[in-house]
Amino acid sequence: MNLLEFQAKRLLGRFAIATPIGQVAASESEAFEAARRLGCDRYAVKAQVPLLARMKYNGIAFASTPEQVRAQARSMIGKALRIGEPHSIGDIVQQVLVEERIESLREMYVAITLDRSAGKLVMLASAVGGEAIEERAAAEPGLIHRLELTLENNKAVADFHSLASIIADTPEVVTGLANLYRDLADAAVAYEATLIEINPLALTKDGRLIALDVKISADDSALYRRPELAALRQENDRIVCSPTELEAQRFQINYVPLDGDVGVVVNGAGLALATYDLIVDAGGQPANFMDIRTTATSLDIAHGFGMLLTNSQVKSILVNVHGGGMQRCDTIAEGIGIALRRHPRQIPIVICMAGNNADFARTILENNGTRYVAVSDMADAAQQAVALSRRKAA
Repeated sequence: MNLLEFQAKRLLGRFAIATPIGQVAASESEAFEAARRLGCDRYAVKAQVPLLARMKYNGIAFASTPEQVRAQARSMIGKALRIGEPHSIGDIVQQVLVEERIESLREMYVAITLDRSAGKLVMLASAVGGEAIEERAAAEPGLIHRLELTLENNKAVADFHSLASIIADTPEVVTGLANLYRDLADAAVAYEATLIEINPLALTKDGRLIALDVKISADDSALYRRPELAALRQENDRIVCSPTELEAQRFQINYVPLDGDVGVVVNGAGLALATYDLIVDAGGQPANFMDIRTTATSLDIAHGFGMLLTNSQVKSILVNVHGGGMQRCDTIAEGIGIALRRHPRQIPIVICMAGNNADFARTILENNGTRYVAVSDMADAAQQAVALSRRKAA
């Protein structure tokens, strides 16, 4: 689960980690009122979407007056951040964070992440921070320093002072950093986080350490032990997800609407991304991302398939499923048959199936009278789905 920035800052505040004063706004008028109440000399207006590099995609803007804050909020709320014409990311900006813009003397980086290969939490720290930290770290291997954390009595312990001594050059800042590192480690354990990242971490002229941007990813499987995080997950979904996405989630389907006209039904996120690439290589554009979860029943799948049938943007549908540990082919075939009986719309369907119960699934499709193009090769399936979408459009 990826938290939004304002949620992550709220959680870190409980561990004495300072963040800029700010307030969330869901409209331009709320943003104006927030700025007026904050009474800052300068403001940052930040789109609350789970997107990296928001500055690069016009998701962060600055202002000097509440009126300018209103204008910046107007330019973001209700719109998708554009990441390249003609497409935009699927997340519409529903809220912005209006906060004080901090003047920093220096920007640093710190993160705690789960090293899955070692089975340990590790802290990563650098004397420099900002949007280009990943590129700089790749070019300068010694730029980021690593410290393994040890769990003792539900506490993450390590030599935080030594790490801080590498990053800072004055005793006061070293002490402040060591305390912040310790507090960050406590937060990572308390929230069962797989990632907590502060980038940038600002050192101000008066010696304060302030987390200007924060990202937190928590372990989904631990939410039942953390009711507060489970509540944030629901809040996050209401803010970020469209009504269509929320509807799909209720039926055990991961769904994101896109701009194309080839509907996609896949079992497995990796397979979905590969299918997406094959459609683009064939000259088409996917109309959606759809990943059928392992817990989905045939009725759930029928609902998801029906979402494509009722979408007038969709001109053809590509079903690319591989039965195995994910979802059996026959369950998916049953869901397709139910959906086609429920919805009268006729649309070209290309099906590529392999693996667990694939032959049985073909029998089910035949018994249901399902008209489709059967293909055994993924690339060929994508090409045919794109061609059929164009023929239907013509």
